[in-house]
Parts: sequence; C-alpha cells; structure tokens
Amino acid sequence: MNWDQIQGNWKKLSGRAKEKWGKLTDNEITESAGRHEQLAGLLQERYGYAREEADRVINEFAAELKEQIPN
Repeated sequence: MNWDQIQGNWKKLSGRAKEKWGKLTDNEITESAGRHEQLAGLLQERYGYAREEADRVINEFAAELKEQIPN
C-alpha cells in the first residue's frame, strides 16, 4: 500500500495507527490525515525518534498494511 492509498483510506486505517502509536492522541492521528511528513514529525516529538527512525517506522507500518490489506 503506498502513501497515496493510505491517505485516501486514512479514516479506515487510523485505528491501526492508534494501536501502533499509542502515545499519539486521537486528534493528532486524525489531523495527520495519513500525511507521511506530519506523522513523522509527531513520532519524533512523542517517541523521540530521529527523522530516519520515524521514516523507517512509518515505512514498516505501510508494509504491514500492504500485507494485511491486499490492493
């Protein structure tokens, strides 16, 4: 699943994001609307990740979604 698909289906997928990143508030997840850059910034703030780590974790999340939700 690519990020355009994730953004387009964010309302459905936001629950999975909430499960994965429990330190983010519902509002933060909703407002990020599946935007990679905004989500990376939130993960950096809440989890103390470096930018590269935030990108890696987000890409792993996308890969998990691809495995769980085939196109």
